[in-house]
Amino acid sequence: MADKLLSRYEDLKAQVNFHNYRYHVLDAPVISDLEYDRLLIELKKIEADHPDWITPDSPTQRAGAKVSEKFEKVRHPAPILSLANAFGADDARAWFERVKKLDDRVEKARFVVEPKIDGLSVVLHYRNGQFVQGATRGDGEVGEDITSNLRTVRAIPLRIPVESGKSKVVPPSYLVVRGEAFIPIKDFEALNKKLEEAGEKTYLNPRNTAAGSLRQLDPQLTASRPITMLVYQIVHAEGGNVPTSQWEILEYLKSLGFPVTDISKRFNDLGSAIAYTETFNTGRDALPYEADGMVIKIDDLTLAEDLGFVGKDPRGAVAFKFPAREVTTTLLGIDVEVGRTGVLTPRAQLEAVEIGGVVVRNATLHNFDYIEEKDIRIGDRVLVKRAGEVIPYVIGPVVDARTGKEKKYKPPTKCPACGQDVEHIEGEVAWYCVNAACPAQLVRNVEHFVSRGAMDIVGLGIKIVEQLIEAGLVKDVADLFKLKKDQLLELEGFAEKKAENLLGSIAQAKGQSLNRLIAALGIHGVGEVMAGDLARTYGNLSALSKTDTEELQQIEGVGPNIAESIVDWFARPANQNLLKKLKAAGVDPQMQKDEKKKEGVFTGLTFVVTGTLPNFSRDDAKEFIENNGGKVTDSVSKKTSYLVLGENPGSKFEKAKSLGVKIIDEAGLKKLAG
Repeated sequence: MADKLLSRYEDLKAQVNFHNYRYHVLDAPVISDLEYDRLLIELKKIEADHPDWITPDSPTQRAGAKVSEKFEKVRHPAPILSLANAFGADDARAWFERVKKLDDRVEKARFVVEPKIDGLSVVLHYRNGQFVQGATRGDGEVGEDITSNLRTVRAIPLRIPVESGKSKVVPPSYLVVRGEAFIPIKDFEALNKKLEEAGEKTYLNPRNTAAGSLRQLDPQLTASRPITMLVYQIVHAEGGNVPTSQWEILEYLKSLGFPVTDISKRFNDLGSAIAYTETFNTGRDALPYEADGMVIKIDDLTLAEDLGFVGKDPRGAVAFKFPAREVTTTLLGIDVEVGRTGVLTPRAQLEAVEIGGVVVRNATLHNFDYIEEKDIRIGDRVLVKRAGEVIPYVIGPVVDARTGKEKKYKPPTKCPACGQDVEHIEGEVAWYCVNAACPAQLVRNVEHFVSRGAMDIVGLGIKIVEQLIEAGLVKDVADLFKLKKDQLLELEGFAEKKAENLLGSIAQAKGQSLNRLIAALGIHGVGEVMAGDLARTYGNLSALSKTDTEELQQIEGVGPNIAESIVDWFARPANQNLLKKLKAAGVDPQMQKDEKKKEGVFTGLTFVVTGTLPNFSRDDAKEFIENNGGKVTDSVSKKTSYLVLGENPGSKFEKAKSLGVKIIDEAGLKKLAG
């Protein structure tokens, strides 16, 4: 048993050392922070039970990793250490209880909470106020000289104090500070977008990008990256009046001109510090940078220093880690889902992994272009992210973890549900199955067909739709009009009255307008507004089915992609059969071609409705506007006259503000109509 445990111990040392090297030297980790933490915790537990096994090569005996040979080495004036981790409030309180036993002063200590930014730890040297050297953390004792690269980071002051004429602070003759270099999230997204547009390789996350950029041999490449920095520690000082409290250190650094975080806070007790820290478990998305936790520090630095160390971890501070949102796991396979509109969406089948307390086995891959662009292969070690309640998604492959056994993925040419050819419209990323009778789309197709904005069949909710399909009574939307009373009575939950009411609603729907029927068919790109334009232009489904793309593009708002989508939909044999069945059932509405819209006070005006209005439903508002001669569209543009705003609006509100579109509420709409 002891031999087996010793063997596991040696294996853990080798694994952790390897992953330290991947993370700190190559800036290319092949496992997530969560997985690394688990290995380290297991290693520390074995060492706690068997201290006689500890050897100098154990990763617990040093703070970082081996220094790269491509840079000059810099010995730090004091150890640049890591912190012990606390995975939740109980761990943080346990840390407090441990250090309290060592020194009575801890009981009344104050605490400072700072963000634990996920970047690259760097050390800056200043002599007589001038920046003279910058280094990576390296192994905690010796780092890499990256002075030339750090000079390109504009957040780093080349001379302190920055405002020498105004500042009364005199810096030490020799000052060494520590901070975290990183790329803000927005800048990282903009950088990836720029690289993607240029056809270049994009990056997986901000941390690796910042670390890799700072450790380039070409400073010009570093300068092209949007790297910034926050400083939080004085490592060494000679001369000058340096504060002895962490909170005052932050103020002191700020007065010298160093960038310092604005979310740090000081608390009189640990409970308040923990409560503040926990607000970022869910609120970290508001931070402009990636952070994997918060650091709780004893404010009195003399006390913190007197507490000493456990191994290489200072006792005076602890890293309160957030639940992991990014982990690595194995991509076992890729399956394809077919949505209501026929869009084929690839989905990753993953080796089960826990992310933020949830076991994840599936994740979205967005679309087939995404798989190709990221070169995601079956069998890859992939980085998976889950933020908040967002569906987990694959960020990309860990290329350096490949063994050569991974397989390239080929998108399907046939719909996995019905076997018909799939369609790809040029210029769009989505692939479609446009067979209206596709079984994978059937429930959602019928649900859309009977919805209020389409055929408005009252009493046909999704549960009943599922019942009808499961019983084999509905194989396409036309079958709704063939339903019989005795068939409905055989279904669970149906009595005479309910069956009669539903059949009455279905019969009434036969009289719906042509524009409602066109909208109900679910043609890709055709919403309620365009359905009305098509109805007025063609007058009936027969004429619309015989049109071509050139003729369709004469209609305002119909571009080449939508025109192609309409023509293709009517060309499909399954869809032609559906139209014949609808006509045979008496569903073949006609409209006078080029029928004029109603004239009124809104004539010439275009409206967009967003959010929940107090009295109008979305359809009520649309009807009100159109009855007064106006036009309602789904998207905001420079041509939009007014945005009608309700509660809980979406992105349309922000876009309207950015374009300077006039914004009114329901009362304003009524007032405008007089």
